[in-house]
Amino acid sequence: MYVSLRFDLRNPDFAGTSMADRYEAAVGMAQWADNIGCPAGVSMSEHHGSPDGYIPSPAVILAAMASCTKNVRFSVAALIAPFHDPLRVAEDFCVLDNISKGRVDLIVAGGYVPGEFEMFGVPLNERPKRVTEAVHVLKSAFAGKPFEYRGRTVHITPEPFREGGPMVILGGSTEAAARRAARIADGYVPSTHDSWEFYRDEMAKLGKPDPGPGMGGGETSVIALARDPEAGWDAMAPFFLHETNAYGVWNAQSGKRGPYNSVADIEELRASGRYTVMTPEQLVEQIKAAPQPAAAFHPLCGGMPIDLAWESLRLFESEVLPAFA
Repeated sequence: MYVSLRFDLRNPDFAGTSMADRYEAAVGMAQWADNIGCPAGVSMSEHHGSPDGYIPSPAVILAAMASCTKNVRFSVAALIAPFHDPLRVAEDFCVLDNISKGRVDLIVAGGYVPGEFEMFGVPLNERPKRVTEAVHVLKSAFAGKPFEYRGRTVHITPEPFREGGPMVILGGSTEAAARRAARIADGYVPSTHDSWEFYRDEMAKLGKPDPGPGMGGGETSVIALARDPEAGWDAMAPFFLHETNAYGVWNAQSGKRGPYNSVADIEELRASGRYTVMTPEQLVEQIKAAPQPAAAFHPLCGGMPIDLAWESLRLFESEVLPAFA
């Protein structure tokens, strides 16, 4: 069994939770994942200037999580490269790699929300250039040696704990992003199904190993557990609705293709099938029907109340995991 948790730490006003308590809960959930007795991973997203407080500094939260765990692996999915000084990012992740003792990787992306580019004063058309520079800087920095940067020699310290440092993976949804990933990155995580074949084609042209047909992208369904799924849905649906509509606004502003679209109400949301509340028994059946046993949770989705999030995780621990012992 492999268990993954993802967090973006949205905290809308109607959630009635302090941001400090939400951060504390997320760190506690990483500790939970570290202690349940199976491989686990935690991923953290990044956005800026969001009215609901979407986490802008994932490396800070991951450092807190890494300091109180031993085994769980971490990733930033994704770091929005155009908004950051790449040397500072390299320093932060060298430190984080040491705190975690080599348990962190990062996905680098170009971003898409127009208001964020306005906030940082970054032209949208500079995304490819800034992403490419960031990847080159990170990979050079993680090698632990001096390197040339904008006409001068720099050396990022401390060196990473893991030889070669964190993996630097590219995210994206276009042919250009996919082919760029093949040329300069350690991997590619697409946000749409149709861009993977461009990555695979470019890897072949470069004489690199075939990554296979397996990566798709864009499927971000959310599952939560409750003893009574109808009551669970009634309690959780407003937070699911907030998440999909908040992403939907960003997608509409940017013209981005993606899995999230704004919906009119909770009934339309439920009909989409993107969010599901089920019993532990139903999840056991679903996992057993899959090629590999795995469970993915977004426990604090959309500002989910902390007690509901913990109830879902503890039901998984007590009633789902034993079926795979």
